[in-house]
Amino acid sequence: MTELTQLTELTEPTGPATPVAFPQDRTCPYHPPTGYDPLRDRRPLSRVTLYDGRPAWLVTGHAAARALLSDPRLSTDRSRPGFPMLTARFAATRAVRAALLGVDDPEHRTQRRLMIPSFSVKRAAGLRPDIQRIVDELIDAMIAHGPGAELVSAFALPVPSMVICSLLGVPYADHEFFEAQSRRLLRGPEAADTLDARGRLQRYLLALIERKRQDPEPGDGILDELVHQRLRDGDMDREELVALAIILLVAGHETTANMISLGTYTLLRNPERLAELRADPALLPAAVEELMRMLSIADGLLRIALEDIEVEGATIRKGDGVVFATSVINRDDSVYPEPDTLDWHRPTRHHVGFGFGIHQCLGQNLARAEMEIALGTLFARLPGLRLAAPPEEIPFKPGDTIQGMLELPVTW
Repeated sequence: MTELTQLTELTEPTGPATPVAFPQDRTCPYHPPTGYDPLRDRRPLSRVTLYDGRPAWLVTGHAAARALLSDPRLSTDRSRPGFPMLTARFAATRAVRAALLGVDDPEHRTQRRLMIPSFSVKRAAGLRPDIQRIVDELIDAMIAHGPGAELVSAFALPVPSMVICSLLGVPYADHEFFEAQSRRLLRGPEAADTLDARGRLQRYLLALIERKRQDPEPGDGILDELVHQRLRDGDMDREELVALAIILLVAGHETTANMISLGTYTLLRNPERLAELRADPALLPAAVEELMRMLSIADGLLRIALEDIEVEGATIRKGDGVVFATSVINRDDSVYPEPDTLDWHRPTRHHVGFGFGIHQCLGQNLARAEMEIALGTLFARLPGLRLAAPPEEIPFKPGDTIQGMLELPVTW
């Protein structure tokens, strides 16, 4: 009997009288919104209302999430009519060509196979010396200008930005431009900002691709390889290459930057756990997994049903929107006892912080390496690191985008 078949034998969820709105803002940057508490009590499936009043299924149970995220009857193709959107600004990009996260097999499989060698465990391990050098140089600069720094701009953002630029073959000299457009793309505030930011990134990358195409001596970045092999041979067109480059560039620095900043904040707010980590750096890999589980920065994975799906006694109808609340899924107390407690002695490898199924995060090996090196080195070299403002005054991101800190003032 399959996992999904087993799930269908339970009773139908009745849901609260008034569906919960999704998404909502967090009241603490590392805990789910308190407004999601009814959803935690009603695992594994509930009805919620999206920003435009449209109802959708919200998956909150761990077993149901892993089963459904592996189910080919759910699509990530946002161009399909009725695909759920969490904000008006993202709905405005529905017709824009997507890559990887926004396409289904067989197109997704083709794109992912191209990228797998560049994001393998072996490749991530080979990049560790470069990541360590970047981290050390940034901390050197902080110490030289300190004590005191705004950690997002001085450290958390530059680390993954430098790494992904090197890996892709994008000039880091242009980082202020593409970081600014990434912020507008992900946080708006209006649909026009999102569309304009994507257009600017497209034009920038088209020009970069053309320069690489004309270069008789290509570099060793991923884009160089794709331009001089796939584009040259007609296996990929410019539009597809640009769509792929955007997702790799934006996701490659935004997600890890938020994990580094929010991970730092969370550890500083849990001094007992931080002391344990400092005393035994061998715990770092487990700590990174537990932080991925607990922080769940990519909250709200989106799908649309291609067929009727029976799950937990309920029927997800063809055309229904399905949203996965990773922050709630990763707090399922049937899998993680005392789920609101930071505890890296628990087994956490089955969390969905990187997603699950065929669309599981392609860059997870690189992200783990960056987080281990960045957090481990930061706390080792700055043993007196502490917040430089009251926790309640430090701003963090709203619930309709990737979660993380807007600013993180620290001193030592």
